[in-house]
Amino acid sequence: MSGAKLTRCTNLSSPVPIIGDGKRLIPDIILVEDQENFTSTPKEGKDIIHDIEILIESIGLIGDYRITQRKECQNLVRRVKLLPLLLEEIKEMNSPLSDPTLSFLSNLGRALLSAKKLLRTCAEASKIYLALECEVVMGMFHLVNAKLGQALEEIPFDELNISDEVREQIELVTLQLKRAKRRTDTQDMELAMDMMVVFSKEDDDRNADIAMIERLAKKLELHKVDDLEVETKLVRRLAKDKRVEEHIQIIINVLNKFKQLVGVEETNLLEDPVQNPLEPFKCPTIEIPQEFLCPVTLEIMNDPVIVATGQTYERESIQKWLDSGHRTCPKSGQMLTHLSLAPNYALKNLIVQWCEKNNIQLSKKKQALHEGDDASSPEHKERVLSLIENLYSNQLEVKREAVLKIRLLSKENPENRILIAECLGIPPLIQLLSYPDMKVKEHAVTALLNLSIDDTNKKLITKEGAIPAIIEVLEKGNAGTKENAAAALFSLSMLDENKVTVGLSNGIPPLVDLLANGTIRGKRDAATALFNLCLNHMNKAQAIEADIVKPLLRLLEDKELGMIDEALSILLLLTSHPQGRQEIGQLSFIETLVNFMGDNEKTPKNREGAAAILYELGLNGGSSFLLAALQFGVYEHLVEMAQNGTNRGQRKACSILQLMRQYEQIP
Repeated sequence: MSGAKLTRCTNLSSPVPIIGDGKRLIPDIILVEDQENFTSTPKEGKDIIHDIEILIESIGLIGDYRITQRKECQNLVRRVKLLPLLLEEIKEMNSPLSDPTLSFLSNLGRALLSAKKLLRTCAEASKIYLALECEVVMGMFHLVNAKLGQALEEIPFDELNISDEVREQIELVTLQLKRAKRRTDTQDMELAMDMMVVFSKEDDDRNADIAMIERLAKKLELHKVDDLEVETKLVRRLAKDKRVEEHIQIIINVLNKFKQLVGVEETNLLEDPVQNPLEPFKCPTIEIPQEFLCPVTLEIMNDPVIVATGQTYERESIQKWLDSGHRTCPKSGQMLTHLSLAPNYALKNLIVQWCEKNNIQLSKKKQALHEGDDASSPEHKERVLSLIENLYSNQLEVKREAVLKIRLLSKENPENRILIAECLGIPPLIQLLSYPDMKVKEHAVTALLNLSIDDTNKKLITKEGAIPAIIEVLEKGNAGTKENAAAALFSLSMLDENKVTVGLSNGIPPLVDLLANGTIRGKRDAATALFNLCLNHMNKAQAIEADIVKPLLRLLEDKELGMIDEALSILLLLTSHPQGRQEIGQLSFIETLVNFMGDNEKTPKNREGAAAILYELGLNGGSSFLLAALQFGVYEHLVEMAQNGTNRGQRKACSILQLMRQYEQIP
């Protein structure tokens, strides 16, 4: 087997956007030698040291980093900031620097340039793109750390009069860089799974999925208007680059989902020209007063209303924000003490007068909340209290009607969810989970699913002991009840402490059973919940003991279900557990992975997912897994992926081949 075929593996250029220079979005930042200060005409030692000191200082000033790579950035910067101590002692030498020292400084400078470019990427690129390509970026950190570590290993300590204290610090940094391995963070995997479920082909508008979009937005810190404006500019610029075509539509879809949550108008960045949102109202001689513009849409307000913080918004935009479950003021971030919207008649009159004076026609927008439909009115509260009282009725029909209406109310808007909880509606709903009538059970568990969208309600539902009761419904209910019970467990398990509670309450086995025997929707609900729960290490062992691997393998074989990506994602999680590797690493499964990687009819994501599992098995479980894969013909598939696959596929294939060489299984 010739190594010449694998030369492409050393070119790990990656589609991560650099925004700062305004020219190039996708730099080759890892193995390409930099053209700047350290590859031109050789300089004197003091000049090189000065350049490196300036470079280190600039690295320290890069600023805040994106949420998905923040820890890695901070670790890298912390290590780099220890280097000036070494440089100071080298500068104090009176004699000219030797060739080995100059070589070391040049290599260190090139490594630091690569580090700076990577850190700039993580500070300035689209957050959504960095989340989507988190594995790629982690690979970059691995290579930058290796490059820095290799440079520091070349320090000629014997020629330099370096103090023992500084030498010990540098040797410690070198050791840390050497030990730094590419890892798949559970947070990164959770983000990937969230994106997968949010954009599932199945049309599912349940609140659990809305909650997932909101969780994704919060994790990426894209749940405020100002942050979304910045992200839109970055994505618009990214959309112009042809080398990210395979990802750009997904990025735009995610961005628009986030905009829906806050009531900001969606845009098609692939078609829409770059326009100022105020342009329809502007002419050269007219400047719109800032107070006439909605802080969310940046358009002239047609129906201005005041929220609890005193801030004014367009009614339609703020109502969308509230209907998405938010309880804060979009502009100030303050918690709203109530969700009532008071018309700002004074401002509306000023806007109308100004528009008439300047011959500007206001658009006729439909009001999102009409008078008489105010969910915070005393009459509405009385109706909710009456429905909750009827939950305790001895008459089946009265109880059925009440729990159905509460289910529907809890789905409508966030204010109803808060009101039902404040009126003590959660305890009787939990009690109804044990009621013999199946319709009552179904409405009750679905109402709790809806109520759990609110984070405060999640805690209340758990505190009232709902999780064991929901698990019982999952075990004994009908198909629809089981599906919504699984979705409720997923929603509640967004809180880390609830992941533990579900596991301790023996909730994993019935979810595995639903994954194996449920309807298509039930299997999807179970897969989503199980992925979320298996982010907890203790739950992985329970899932394996519940025999989760068998239904996951059946999902890989069933093309009609369209759940291959979900199954591969859960299997990838389980590879971090020794018992999981033992179950997954059977020869039949290794053969399945190899067949996936070589099957051109499989989607690129399917093939990449199979490669990711094989890599993790080899990395954490030893060479036997890779040897088995070689026996099934994986080498040819890896070479083909490395040469002709997508960017992600090429990187995965190269990682496995490099690991095989490390184990000396291929030349």
